[in-house]
Parts: sequence; C-alpha cells; structure tokens
Amino acid sequence: MEQPATPLEAVRDRIAQAARIAGRDPAAVQLIAISKTHPADAITPLIDQGQRVFGENRVQEAQSKWPALLEATPGLSLHLVGQLQSNKADDAVALFDCIHSLDRPSLVTALGKAMDKAGRQVPCFLQVNIGAEEQKGGCAITEVPTLLALARDAQVPVAGLMCVPPAGIEAAPFFALLAKIAADQGLAQLSMGMSDDFETAVMLGATHVRVGSALFGTRG
Repeated sequence: MEQPATPLEAVRDRIAQAARIAGRDPAAVQLIAISKTHPADAITPLIDQGQRVFGENRVQEAQSKWPALLEATPGLSLHLVGQLQSNKADDAVALFDCIHSLDRPSLVTALGKAMDKAGRQVPCFLQVNIGAEEQKGGCAITEVPTLLALARDAQVPVAGLMCVPPAGIEAAPFFALLAKIAADQGLAQLSMGMSDDFETAVMLGATHVRVGSALFGTRG
C-alpha cells in the first residue's frame, strides 16, 4: 500500500478506516485540527493541504493569530475547544464558529447575551465531565438535562455533547456512555476523541474528533 504523504493524510485515512469498520460514512466525521500553541507558519501547510476546520484552547491566543489566516483563506472554520471564561463570551462569539466547552449555567447566560448582542448564533457542545474528575471542566452527568434546558431557554444552540475521558485508562466505556447520554437527550453530535484515541471514538459514534499532536507533532 502507498504510504500517506503527510500526517494530515495519515489521520484522514485512519478516520476513514475506523468509520468503515463501524459501518459509518467517513464523511460524517469532522476532523478538527487542534492548532493551540502552534504559530501561523505551522498552520498554513495544513490549510494548503485542504484542512478547513481548526481548534484553539484560548480566546486570546486565537485572536492573535487567526484574523490574518481567516482573511487569507475564506471558508475556514474555527472551534473553541478549551475552557471559556464568562467574561470572554463576547470575544468568543465574535471569533469562533463553534464552542465545545459549555459547562455551567453562568456561561449559558453569558453566551446567550453575547449571541443576542452580536446577532450571531454559534453552535455549542455541552462539555460533560464524563470521568467525574475534580480537576477537569465539564458538567456532571446528572446535570446534563438541566444545563440543556437552560441553554434552550437562553436560545443558545446546542449541537451535542463533548468529553475528555480520564487519561491512562481505556477510553471506550466513556465514549459509549457519552453517546448514550446524547441519545437519551436527542442530541446527534458527539465531540470526542483526540490523537491517542480518535479511532475508538469514531467507532463509537464521534462526529467531531479533536486531533493535535498527530498532525502537528508534540511541542516541548
């Protein structure tokens, strides 16, 4: 078999293979290239290779490098995958096309006001603390229905659920649990899976995978 020419091709091939194994259409899985901490000159080659969806962890970092990239290449989509402070809601709504870290009532309120003020609806994923880890963001599993209802009341569009499973143990049970919670709530989209486990996530229903180091390499 011909070897993939680039890390991007390799990741896309792995996504497609995992989707086919699960009987899914590979086109149903969106690859988000996580470009946090990487400068514009590291991002441009992926854009040149056809990647159009990117993810950042921090609003301020994204503001410093993405306006020029977005202007240079129309049609790019920028996702916020890191924790969002309520006082940054206006900036996030202005810059990002999707927010993956909606995890508390105060942020629902802030985003609802920001979207209303901007006249712009930005799809959000509810982040679920799927492993009940104290150090991680995300709402408790039991809080999902309440947070979802609050978001709907505030006219904040919820696309689906997002999670980051505990490190160092098998991710599959956590992905399966997130998929069940989403199905129970009538949500179709799942943001789950990163460089170490995105194939497992795809086989368990991920619609969005967040891949950084497999595309960009690791940074010291």
